[in-house]
Amino acid sequence: MSVQRVNPPELAPPRGFSHAVVATGTTVFLAGQTALDADGRIVGGTVVEQFERALSNLLGALRAAGGAPDRLVSLTVYATDLAGYRAHAREIGEVWRRLAGTDYPAMAAIGVSRLWDAEALVEVQGFAVV
Repeated sequence: MSVQRVNPPELAPPRGFSHAVVATGTTVFLAGQTALDADGRIVGGTVVEQFERALSNLLGALRAAGGAPDRLVSLTVYATDLAGYRAHAREIGEVWRRLAGTDYPAMAAIGVSRLWDAEALVEVQGFAVV
């Protein structure tokens, strides 16, 4: 298994993501995770708190599948308030580095009108190679 992050010099320098990721191994498809606790309730009142819980849930599923954060190759973030998410990018980046390190997958952030759970502000979904 291998994961190589590719950031060509002719593209703008990435901040908090990689432009491309080349990987070989077994693909793990990670379901969208929100800030649900073990009892199925959304926890956290801010986008940063909810992002931390959602990412923790996603990484927990990845670990259970035999992977680690550096095996993430793609991540999509769905946010009900994309402007609010961007406004907290620094804090969200701190959460990412604390939980997942400094290896970044290919990423996208998408604004949505709502998520499955009405209280959810953010959902993360991804792919990993183990």
